[in-house]
Amino acid sequence: MVRQKRMCSWCCVFLCVISISVLAVNPVYGTLAKQPAAGNQLKKPVQPAEVSEVPSGVSADAAVLMDVATGDVLFGKQANKCRPPASTTKIMTAILGLELGRSDEVVTVSQKAAAVGEATLDLDPAEKINLYELITGALVRSGNDACVAIAEHIAGSEEQFVQLMNRKALALGAQNTHFENTNGLPQQGHYSTAYDLALIARHGLQIPQFVSIIRQKETKIHFLEPDVFMDLRNTNKLLWNYPYADGVKTGTTTAAGKCLVASATKNGRQLLVVVLDAPDRFGDAKKLLEWGFEKTETVRLIKAGQAIAEFPSSKESVQVFSKDPVDISISKVERKKIQTRVVWEKTVNLPVRAGERLGHLEVWLGKRKFTSVPLLSENEVTGDRSIRHRFPFRIWK
Repeated sequence: MVRQKRMCSWCCVFLCVISISVLAVNPVYGTLAKQPAAGNQLKKPVQPAEVSEVPSGVSADAAVLMDVATGDVLFGKQANKCRPPASTTKIMTAILGLELGRSDEVVTVSQKAAAVGEATLDLDPAEKINLYELITGALVRSGNDACVAIAEHIAGSEEQFVQLMNRKALALGAQNTHFENTNGLPQQGHYSTAYDLALIARHGLQIPQFVSIIRQKETKIHFLEPDVFMDLRNTNKLLWNYPYADGVKTGTTTAAGKCLVASATKNGRQLLVVVLDAPDRFGDAKKLLEWGFEKTETVRLIKAGQAIAEFPSSKESVQVFSKDPVDISISKVERKKIQTRVVWEKTVNLPVRAGERLGHLEVWLGKRKFTSVPLLSENEVTGDRSIRHRFPFRIWK
């Protein structure tokens, strides 16, 4: 087999790369949902930021723009519409491969994996290759056969691996997603949404090896047996025509249309866009990313350890604070409309322990609740005395 002569197959239109996250940390994620027809709207609606100005002319049937750091949705168009995800499925496959396997594990290609068609690495039975190289081939060149080989190595069979994919999706909050295979080839009951794919990709962007793979325009992978190299060229053209782009994955089938999950970083801020069934997927992605960088911002509302309010105990008022910082991503024109509400959960009874949760702070923009964070007491109060400076996480200014 001569690897270099098979490079022309990379431009096959069926691109199926998906990254998958690890189940070793969260082994049980609940019962899988029944399979709705593609296009149905399911639960868990996504409410994008309430902005007076939104990007126009987006060709995609469904789209989402998300801030990677906060997870806030900045723009949504049919964000929860179930659609075939095509090769963006491979994002989940790669995540699980990286989280459940070791990069240097040697994978032996099976007859079944080698027989997979459409966009492939042209794998042959009994070939040997490191797992990391195989994942690179799945993400960069969108190898359908590579995904099956990854699945069989990790879980023993593609069917068992797909179960892990579905459990991981639920664990990440992707409740409107159901996978039937590892690569996104058309199959009944295989669907996701723009919002769910953003959640999955956002998780992948927390994995350093995943990030290092998806940002490569071109690379090589090394086969152990036979000892040959294969040149790869990334299917994500946004890496060439948008200077801030740094990932993630394309996907194309007749049923799904042209799809793209893409990330970009500008001035230290990273945004993530998903466009499904988008005739101008790269143009849509660039337009939404530029709009996000220009028209929205990430605001730190509360610093870690900042005092928020006083809890009215019967003996003495107790300062409460947020242990962690509170950041939200929002349209610049709506920033002044943000409101916060303190909700007490404990009755006005003693004693109060240092670090005890006494309530929570809600952040609202109109009818949309951005987030809710716990409020902790900074000191202990007993029936006859109070002790200050007892909680170790309190940051004093």
